[in-house]
Amino acid sequence: MIRLTKKPIPCHLWRIKNRIRKRCSCLDGQVAKKVIHFPKQRFLPMAFMKFNPSILWLFILLFLVPHFSLFSDERENTDDPRLLFNHLEKKLIADGFDEKQIQLVFAHKDIAFADSIVSRYFMHLESKLNYGQFLKPENLQKARNYMEAHAKDLDTVESAYGVDKTVIVAILMVETKLGTYLGKSSIFNTLATMASLDHSENREVLWQDNLKNLNLARNDYEKKALKKAGWAYSELKALLTFAMREGVDPVDIIGSYAGAMGISQFMPSNALTLAVDGDGNGSVDLFTHGDAIASVANYLKQNGWKPGMNRDGKYKAVYHYNHSKYYVNTVLDMAKALKGS
Repeated sequence: MIRLTKKPIPCHLWRIKNRIRKRCSCLDGQVAKKVIHFPKQRFLPMAFMKFNPSILWLFILLFLVPHFSLFSDERENTDDPRLLFNHLEKKLIADGFDEKQIQLVFAHKDIAFADSIVSRYFMHLESKLNYGQFLKPENLQKARNYMEAHAKDLDTVESAYGVDKTVIVAILMVETKLGTYLGKSSIFNTLATMASLDHSENREVLWQDNLKNLNLARNDYEKKALKKAGWAYSELKALLTFAMREGVDPVDIIGSYAGAMGISQFMPSNALTLAVDGDGNGSVDLFTHGDAIASVANYLKQNGWKPGMNRDGKYKAVYHYNHSKYYVNTVLDMAKALKGS
């Protein structure tokens, strides 16, 4: 006959911890990390706990596991992207976006706080990128092959916009290796994460999880994060507008860590205003070569490109595409090599 002890068990956590560790080494003492409050007086079936392992496990599941989940991580709730993006969602609705559409977007199964991707924005060093690779013989040959494969589109665009087709091909090579490297990340997640850095809690998450151990001053990080948050919010609005206009899911659009998309790597604001329907199918899709080629030509034309201009003029036009002297010189040198072949 099993008797119930008349002596109440003290409720201090260290006593519970010691009993459980003797019976269940797999917990490895983790219960001691959580403060669990029990009533001051409680009669427990000690014989059950002593002789019946099943009851011990039942006790653990009923009384201890729920407490682990409540206290397992101080930032557990902030890992839910809906919570991290809550203020951003409200801001977009306040700025005129349809409430139901925005709610549907943020309820997407692939929504994520892309902190590991956005952190690259704070570590990027332009001068260390290997632009010399694009002038190697094998890449020049790939560019020539591309010009042959897309000769019709390139000739049509060169005639319509007056932009040298070799410059267009050089840009596509540097941007995505002619469409073979488009990125794998949702640019919506990237831009939403960056835009949400106007919220101090989100800046803290990014800092603690990705940047605090790098050679980056906290004050510099805060200033850059706030500046980029405003820029990213504008791009996020452009992305939503573009996606709704073209009837595509913004979360499904992939691109770079900076939020650029397609073969031509347009930022959403440029896609919205400068991307064109090059293949004449009634929609703009920068992941198709016809639209990407025509959109690059239109971009350069709208930013000062004129037929017959000298290198300085070409430099200024291409510089609008990417504000990097390394980038511009590589594009122009590659175009010259392609034209001379």
